[in-house]
Amino acid sequence: MRWSFFALAGLMSLSAAAPQAFAAEDYAVLIISRERLEVPTNCEIGLYLQDQLAGRLFQEQSTSFNLPAGNVSLRLKLLPSQAPGCQPGLLAPAAQNITLKAGDVRKLRIAQGADGMYLKPAALEY
Repeated sequence: MRWSFFALAGLMSLSAAAPQAFAAEDYAVLIISRERLEVPTNCEIGLYLQDQLAGRLFQEQSTSFNLPAGNVSLRLKLLPSQAPGCQPGLLAPAAQNITLKAGDVRKLRIAQGADGMYLKPAALEY
């Protein structure tokens, strides 16, 4: 009887420590979508994270990344392809910087403005 009490007490102490182990998340999820037809081109769009090509998006596609918490530099650029008019421009587009916190789930969508393509916040819609 005494052993079962100690075994039960030991199991309870382990379950109390488990949430603390999972609470220390150090990554965030970043979702980039091209779901809407806001960008009037059939060209493939390259997504650059920290100035390195990390993804390619056509119309109606999205991609996601698990990233460490902190500042992230994002850049969008038309990628060259066989389709007419899909040659990249001479000027590098401006980068957008966002700050991710541990445990964040953020969704951004590609939009078109007077200064070119940019990323704007979007609803997660689960």
